Amino acid sequence: MVRILGIDPGLRFTGWGVITAQGNRLSHVADGVIATDSALSVPERLRHLHDALLELTRNFAPDEAAVEETYVNRNGAATLKLGYARGVGLLVPMLLDIPVAEYGAKTVKRAVVGTGAATKEQVSMMVRRILPTALLRRADAADALAVAICHAHHRASAAHIANATRMA
Repeated sequence: MVRILGIDPGLRFTGWGVITAQGNRLSHVADGVIATDSALSVPERLRHLHDALLELTRNFAPDEAAVEETYVNRNGAATLKLGYARGVGLLVPMLLDIPVAEYGAKTVKRAVVGTGAATKEQVSMMVRRILPTALLRRADAADALAVAICHAHHRASAAHIANATRMA
């Protein structure tokens, strides 16, 4: 059994979700959102995000983590700030020697819904089906759990391929 922390980074809201994976069986552990105060400076918000992720990581002791990749939009400043938050999301697990994987939004959507063009509502609905005990107070938490689910599927496929290669 492996415990996976999924992170959907954002400077305003960072979604997080923890699941366990045992073979094809996935179980919800916890989920939520870290909110930062937009009245604070960017460095202060990043420190808050760091401290909150560090506490979560220590409390839930994941074996692995997965972070959604940054998408580029028309607003360069917003993309840059998202990149800062993503950097914190990548760094915190690594500081605790937890391996981190990265997945693009389309890859996550394909893994959870079956199409890279899925809407946020479709992702949230499928996360609720896969993990019926998830709280999902915000879409960010659903997205974070979707990242964790995506990672669980990818690691299971990689293990299956490795086993098949060893047997051949």
